Amino acid sequence: MPSDTLPRRRLLAALGSFGAVSAAGCSALSPADDRTARLTLDVHERDGSLRGDRVHDLADSSVPGVEDAFRTTVEGGTYRSQYRRPFPMVGEDDPAYARHEGTYYRLGSVVVDEVTVSHPVLRLYEVGSPEELDDVPEHTAHESLPQVDRIAVEIAHKAARARGDVGGVPWGLVQRGGFVYRRESAAERSTLVGASDAHVEYRDRIYRVETTTEEFHEAVYRATVTPVTDSPAQLEEILRAELLDARLAPDALSAAELDLFRRARAETVVQTHPFSPPLRSLLRKLGHRAYVDGNVSKDAGVDRQFRRLLLYGDRYFDYYLELSEPDD
Repeated sequence: MPSDTLPRRRLLAALGSFGAVSAAGCSALSPADDRTARLTLDVHERDGSLRGDRVHDLADSSVPGVEDAFRTTVEGGTYRSQYRRPFPMVGEDDPAYARHEGTYYRLGSVVVDEVTVSHPVLRLYEVGSPEELDDVPEHTAHESLPQVDRIAVEIAHKAARARGDVGGVPWGLVQRGGFVYRRESAAERSTLVGASDAHVEYRDRIYRVETTTEEFHEAVYRATVTPVTDSPAQLEEILRAELLDARLAPDALSAAELDLFRRARAETVVQTHPFSPPLRSLLRKLGHRAYVDGNVSKDAGVDRQFRRLLLYGDRYFDYYLELSEPDD
């Protein structure tokens, strides 16, 4: 997004930080706190155009249904999908396009309904290793399971090993503490769904299998395909308007600012507040006055650690600003 418009994720973070500062009162705005703030600037050049990342060849997509969704919609039909968006490559702040007969189309979807459905959920509970158990229950080796169950066990295992522990879980893959068979055909191919007293061996451990049928509320999406332009150059301009956080002209930088920018490309630049004059002026030119004016620790920390997109001359760069305390 342009630098004067925050994406939704940054706006929500900003509102949360504003509320916290307001609740703390004026004493939270002590400028003395800023002297502990440390700012890291990291810059990396990107390859190619913005179009290259966001114009998708749907015929080569590994995601089932996307080509059908596009073709049905562009020909005037209606394509609906349940639970999963028809074009999963579209992100909240990451637009996606496809080119068809010389025209660029923006891909999207709208929620048109909600349905209540039931799906089997598989969870695993550790029993122990065969060497440790006095009585090893009858079990199936992971490699002997149908592919759909092998995937289910691999994902449910990630939840089982973290259950009651401090380990992380890849939520998104793991759902409801296990694996959800969302496709009816997958549940029909499973040998574990509905099995009683089933056990599996995975990574030299025996696990008890539990499957339950549970209720889910799922969104129904209608695919949208919007013609935008026939011109590659114009699409690049559209993406710049939508995605750029900052623009810098090399000849508009002072020698000190240019040296700082080059150092940030070659190595990470780290400075403690109060920042040097070249860094302060460079931050202003990038549009990040919150790091310079006002309370740095409270204001500038609103959108820390987000990747930002810069157009420097005619080249694109990703840059990162991270605000932290010296002993973080």
